[in-house]
Amino acid sequence: MTEISKQSPISTPAVRAGRLLTAEAYQRLADVPPELEWFANLGNAATRRAYENALQDFMRFTGIARSDEYRSVTRAHVIAWRDDLARRALSSQTIRHRLASLSSLFEYLCERNAVTHNPVKGVKRPPVESYEGKTPALGDHQARDLLDAPPANDLKGKRDRAMLATLLYHALRRDELCRLKVKDAKHERRGVSHLKVSGKGGKTRYVPLHPAAAGLISDYLAEAGHGGEDAGPLFRPLHRGRADGTAQAITPDGLYKVVRRYSAALGFEIGAHALRATAATNALDHQADIAKVQEWLGHANIATTRIYDHRKTRPEDSPTFKVAY
Repeated sequence: MTEISKQSPISTPAVRAGRLLTAEAYQRLADVPPELEWFANLGNAATRRAYENALQDFMRFTGIARSDEYRSVTRAHVIAWRDDLARRALSSQTIRHRLASLSSLFEYLCERNAVTHNPVKGVKRPPVESYEGKTPALGDHQARDLLDAPPANDLKGKRDRAMLATLLYHALRRDELCRLKVKDAKHERRGVSHLKVSGKGGKTRYVPLHPAAAGLISDYLAEAGHGGEDAGPLFRPLHRGRADGTAQAITPDGLYKVVRRYSAALGFEIGAHALRATAATNALDHQADIAKVQEWLGHANIATTRIYDHRKTRPEDSPTFKVAY
């Protein structure tokens, strides 16, 4: 979104610390268009990127140049865009997500009385292709091989082993691992070590720390030397942080590349999200209650958790092999 990207997030006009808003600053904030206000209110960075990509695509298609032009959008515009997305052979899931992004904006505009209705409502969306997750889950032997892939005798290897174990034993999202602070691995609840995980939507959950991961994290911190920096990031790039001397956390892209590199060397190139699917599938394979797995994964809806359940896709469980003559 060209204009929204330039103006968001909304920044308070320059006002000296401790001083109330001037009349000019107050008026400037009062004049912020609701379209920009909606975008600035998206707290999650990944959600913001996804919504921005979707709305930029809509703006390119319709020729919208300014955010307030959204108020002239009709259902016919939305249908034409949906059909164009289909002609570009985008997946049903992608088309549904892009329509949902646009709908979210219009719902906010309706709440603010900036428009009279949401033109996305009533637009038929592609059917859900499958409730079965498409992210691959590793077999047990592949997971073990991946955990053993990084060298155990240098800082990088110890960090990578600790990160892979944290993903595979706790089913964290990439962003969740990157946001971990040193102190987040030091929580105790009822005598058991826990990870404090900052999840989607600002929700916090506490996940018991697996002993294997705890040992690898301890080895990494002993080698890295920042185990006493409680407020600092847990997992860091190998360089020494920012120019101002503050510590820097590993980025989601950096984590993705770590997983990609080791898995490719083992012959099954995957992304970091596959480790979340692997952990969820493994827990369910070993009779974990799906409601508990839902809480563990930080899902608001159990239907989302079922997408991670790959048990029904195993060939050996097919009724084919139950037939006997």
